[in-house]
Amino acid sequence: MPAPFAERLLAWFDIHGRHDLPWQHPRDPYRVWLAEVMLQQTQVTTVIPYFERFLKRFPTVQSLAAAPLDDVLAQWAGLGYYARARNLHRCAQAVVDTHDGRFPRDFDAIVQLPGIGRSTAGAILAQAYGERHAILDGNVRRVLARHGAIDGWPGQPKVQAQLWTLSERYLPQKRLADYTQAIMDLGATLCLARAPQCLICPVAADCRARTDGTVARFPGPKPKRARPSREARLLLIRNAQGALLLERRPPVGIWGSLWSPPVLDGAPATDDERLWCQQQGLSPLDAATRALPAVAHAFTHYDLTLHPLELQVHEPGVLHESGRWRWVTIPDSKSLGLPAPIRKLLDRLPPP
Repeated sequence: MPAPFAERLLAWFDIHGRHDLPWQHPRDPYRVWLAEVMLQQTQVTTVIPYFERFLKRFPTVQSLAAAPLDDVLAQWAGLGYYARARNLHRCAQAVVDTHDGRFPRDFDAIVQLPGIGRSTAGAILAQAYGERHAILDGNVRRVLARHGAIDGWPGQPKVQAQLWTLSERYLPQKRLADYTQAIMDLGATLCLARAPQCLICPVAADCRARTDGTVARFPGPKPKRARPSREARLLLIRNAQGALLLERRPPVGIWGSLWSPPVLDGAPATDDERLWCQQQGLSPLDAATRALPAVAHAFTHYDLTLHPLELQVHEPGVLHESGRWRWVTIPDSKSLGLPAPIRKLLDRLPPP
């Protein structure tokens, strides 16, 4: 009979696990929380440079809470899923305002903080405080779905409940921080979505999917839906000095709270863009609008094709809702939180 799951996993982790990740030294709650949020939907190799830059700019939860949202979004730009950054900022403020700048050690209290769900709360408590709590991120779901041969897509409540039960059952009594990292490492390095390395897996002996020869079947796929596509116009509006008009995006929706040139739904339409300018109190020059090559961008649930259109206005004009707009030069825009595809487009934009 094989040794307990956690015992085998920890023995493997001691030799083959990842021990030099920047958030492991030290494993304080702020660093663990920041890493866990960044690692949602994002790989470790991508996260590490962002984590290090973010920590240099905001070394404490107090400095993050006190920073303007623009600064936070500027540091986050390129990581995507920007609701994470907004929740990160709100959570830091809640920790400072409600918990005297210290992450609570109580599960019910920590899970009430903005942007912290059950798995993130468990990861913080286990890694920073050594508390006995389970996690269920994407890598762990895959490991447990295979080990327990749990059918179905993990996003379904019934399947997720079974995975949580298994995750809690396998918890050791000691070394919770190491175990939490170990099970994440197993999914990230051996129990891969494609070409899993079952022959060297420390828990393969009693993995039901491996025994049954059905590893590729788990976890179950997400039910397929037709992937929609959308078109939109990106208005690159310059004033007489060559500055570009940027708009603060609404908090909800794509690129929430980031800065972007104005976006109009739909493909380019005759005079539609100029009419929009006039409605905002801007007076476009008579010269024809110049169209730039389209930009394709894939979101989680749909594909977007952006059609950049250059326009020039006589004067900055009197923009309605003035706090929503900003005239900036391209170099100055680098200090703002811009979506990654917008940043790339502006970097390639020819001078006025």
